[in-house]
Amino acid sequence: MGVSALIWLALDGLGHPLDAPQGSVWEQELPTLRPLIGAGLALDATLGVAGLPQSGTGQTCWLTGQDAVRVMGEHFGPHAGPTLQKLLNAEALPVRLQAAGARAALVNLYAPEYFAAASGRRNRMGCFPFAFRAAGLPLNPAGVPLLRASLGLHYQAPWEPFLTPDEVKACGAALAKTAADWDLLVADLWFSDVLGHLGRPDPDPAVVQAGRAYMRRLDALVLGLLDGGARVVVSSDHGNFENLQVKSHTLARVPFAGSGVALGQPTDVVQAARVLRGWFGL
Repeated sequence: MGVSALIWLALDGLGHPLDAPQGSVWEQELPTLRPLIGAGLALDATLGVAGLPQSGTGQTCWLTGQDAVRVMGEHFGPHAGPTLQKLLNAEALPVRLQAAGARAALVNLYAPEYFAAASGRRNRMGCFPFAFRAAGLPLNPAGVPLLRASLGLHYQAPWEPFLTPDEVKACGAALAKTAADWDLLVADLWFSDVLGHLGRPDPDPAVVQAGRAYMRRLDALVLGLLDGGARVVVSSDHGNFENLQVKSHTLARVPFAGSGVALGQPTDVVQAARVLRGWFGL
């Protein structure tokens, strides 16, 4: 493999701060995250196709390096249907890494209720857990510190914290320490999209407060990873959470940033995904 011990923070529904409205969740003290994002790239997620980008096609683009929007003929989501499943089964990064003998893990913590909800005939898994299962890799893997996608906030309103930013920073440090034994660790950080869909023209102060608290914990996670010497890449599939004045996805560009990696000069999510795969010689 070209690069080992890489930690991929795959954000869901967080547009780039350059395309966020005034007063967004980006506008606060984020002393680690904002410089990292500012030094990276702002990528097109529309891929020249009309409509709002969606998680199913957007995440499949990131995972496969293929233009899943063209394959589908539209933006599609939130989950992968049969067409996207076929693409993920063949080309998803975890599948290719497993075939090459590399070690990869999804570090999300999944509750038993998740497996019950995902056990029906129709796929209800997001693209990242689907891709790891397609590679024959377990969810809730042993040997890695597991991370809640909410980064220490409760999943239900009013989204009270149960972890402080310092405790989330410690989670990042633990992941960084573990990463030396792996080729790729991925965190599927979908909670931002959940909060983003609660937007409205007159934003709910509780949602804004939760959004800002989430971003501070994301900042702390990145700080823990970088202080621990980890190589880190940050991506997003589409815009949404950066604009809490709407409940839908947005046309915002998305971040592609990292530390210890060469980002190259991609301009859209498919090109960036191919850069990412290239770090592993794929």
